[in-house]
Amino acid sequence: MNILFFLTPKSEVAYINCDDTLSEALEKMESHHYAAVPLLNHQGKYMGTLTEGDLLWGLKSLYDSQKDTRRIRITEIPRRQDNQPVLADAAMEDLLEKVINQNFVPVLDDHRCFIGIITRKDVIRYLCKKQQPYTLAEKL
Repeated sequence: MNILFFLTPKSEVAYINCDDTLSEALEKMESHHYAAVPLLNHQGKYMGTLTEGDLLWGLKSLYDSQKDTRRIRITEIPRRQDNQPVLADAAMEDLLEKVINQNFVPVLDDHRCFIGIITRKDVIRYLCKKQQPYTLAEKL
């Protein structure tokens, strides 16, 4: 099975640019109600995952120095752990290995540019429909 079947394209994904400020990142995450978002550079390449925890600990350390959040680049915030990406032509086994431990898996093209995400929810929904076509899948 082609993993792109599960892809949520970049155009429908909330992400943070590496030149965004802390304030902009906070606003974007709050408005979308996301606990983690992909971090991209100017070329659209995946740089890592920014989480609420990263922001919380970053704010705590910056609070001591009284920096203005509108002047802090998001790349100044240390990240604890990045979601591991897959390439668009990855095998289903590679995707499943990552989706077990991550809420979403970033998907990269051949040039390692971010093209979207695959969510754990979409994979589970598909597997439920495949296993029990008219029961649990309808509730999801």
